[in-house]
Amino acid sequence: MNTDEELESQIGQWRGYVERRRAISAADTDEMEDHLRDQISDLSAAGLRTDEAFLVAVKRMGNVDDISREFAREHSDRLWKQLVLMPAAPDDGRTRPTRELFVVLALAVGGAVAFKAGVAALGEQVFARNVSLFVLPFLAGYFAWKRQVTPRVAAALLVPFALAAVLLNVFPFASNGSTEVIAAIHAPIALWFAVGFAYVGGQWRSDRRRMDFIRFTGEWVVYLTLLALGGGVLMGLTVGAFNALDMDVEWFIEDWVLPFGAAGAVIVAAWLVEAKQNVVENIAPVLTRVFTPLTTLMLLVLLVAFATTGSIVDVDRDLLILMDLILVVVLGLLLYAISARDPYLPPDLFDRLQLVLVVSALAVDLLMLFAMLTRIAEFGFTPNKVAALGMNLVLLVNLSWSAHLILGFLRGRRGFSSTERWQTRYLPVFGVWAVLMVGVLPPMFGFV
Repeated sequence: MNTDEELESQIGQWRGYVERRRAISAADTDEMEDHLRDQISDLSAAGLRTDEAFLVAVKRMGNVDDISREFAREHSDRLWKQLVLMPAAPDDGRTRPTRELFVVLALAVGGAVAFKAGVAALGEQVFARNVSLFVLPFLAGYFAWKRQVTPRVAAALLVPFALAAVLLNVFPFASNGSTEVIAAIHAPIALWFAVGFAYVGGQWRSDRRRMDFIRFTGEWVVYLTLLALGGGVLMGLTVGAFNALDMDVEWFIEDWVLPFGAAGAVIVAAWLVEAKQNVVENIAPVLTRVFTPLTTLMLLVLLVAFATTGSIVDVDRDLLILMDLILVVVLGLLLYAISARDPYLPPDLFDRLQLVLVVSALAVDLLMLFAMLTRIAEFGFTPNKVAALGMNLVLLVNLSWSAHLILGFLRGRRGFSSTERWQTRYLPVFGVWAVLMVGVLPPMFGFV
């Protein structure tokens, strides 16, 4: 028996053991086997023999009886009234929930203090350029602690933050110049990938872990938005109540509550996703299914509007920026819909709707590219045009191949997993582009 046959035999024995657990469905068994194969592939690529990779991968999958109990408990207790902040304490001696809560609160307070101190020390303009350096390191630190990363991974996490701090503060940016604004916008995007590196525990080459980070990002945005909306309402009510008593507290809200709340919410939202991600997964896919048809309709209406206006050469610059933001939203909807979908289900109506969404976004992207190239040919290159042009090209490649893969899935020529792999493996391209916008574009244009 050769190595591949032996591996398939071992996987078959493992799958038979899992299938005997009645609480695990066939679809979940398929997903677990897919994760197991990903682990074996990653470990083999790292230099382990096939039999060693199999044993380590099975160990990482955990005890199947524990998985069965967790699955049964999840499906019986998934009720809104069960939403509590403190999960049950684990029995395996790992991090106690109370300890984790204290760590989260300490990091949230630390981020808030750093945020407030940064505003006071640097001034609003310089701080705006460095804002991600005062919050995201605490979030990365939370995941580094949560995943118990090795010292080597922890040291690697310091590199992007240190490099960003140097570039953002050594570069002689012109005051309120275009390159300063572009660097300030793209620095948080680049550093978010550093957070992702901490989130996956350094296993960035794993497709499964990258998809987990995509899921986390979508869920984190949902929770952060909810916290922001709730906090805004609470602050509004507080100001209104004190105004009725002829007492001015707006200065306190603006100087202390708002910055502390904004910085702390970044950490707390991540903790909530980690603590209650099964509940969040009930929210975010629903939002995706609601906004996908609405966004598709909006794009189709915009295409009709562009067609009726005649020429797009004279399209307004603000409209170009707005359309780029819409394309980013489309990409976000696509990513999260892919991450939340069961890859083993057959194509359905929503998959066809996604294809319409992607094709519509592609048409808009091509129109925007034509408009930008026309403006560049007439007025020349500027930092803003280069940044917008590059982003549209990055999106064009992603959306084009996504449309090809989704169409192949709908026709039954390939599985849905190929679309997942494309998105996870293309993900670093966005990070590289953000890094270029921070470190390369400003000196190219003399920091103007």
